[in-house]
Amino acid sequence: MNMSPHIQLAFNGQCEAAFRFYEQCLNGKVTFMLTWGKSPMAADVPAHWQGKIVHATLMIADMPIMGCDVHPDRYEKPQGFEIDLPMKDPVAGARLFETLARDGRIVMPLQETFWAHRYGVLIDRFGIPWSINCEKAFEPTP
Repeated sequence: MNMSPHIQLAFNGQCEAAFRFYEQCLNGKVTFMLTWGKSPMAADVPAHWQGKIVHATLMIADMPIMGCDVHPDRYEKPQGFEIDLPMKDPVAGARLFETLARDGRIVMPLQETFWAHRYGVLIDRFGIPWSINCEKAFEPTP
């Protein structure tokens, strides 16, 4: 089986704002964005949801992240996962952590761990969980 899994994020009306924010702070590029109102499913959502996003794609390096504003009566808060951002530079990792955490919630402060120079977990202002992971070099035990 030949497949390449992608991340799909669900939002409660904030997909466009989230993807524009991620585009900026993650040095990404929004390559596709379609509103419910301009899609064949326009009649499936209330009038106030027509300007919300039915599908968007954000490229970060060579990895796509897709997202949408879920039908208003079907939204569930994200849980049980984190998007891990591996970084080599702890200083850059700290800057990104602070940027993503602004107006969000820090779950685990960015700190040294036994496996990482810096590791931390946050939930951003859009409800998406992230971890920053500046791993140490692997040293096999004898």
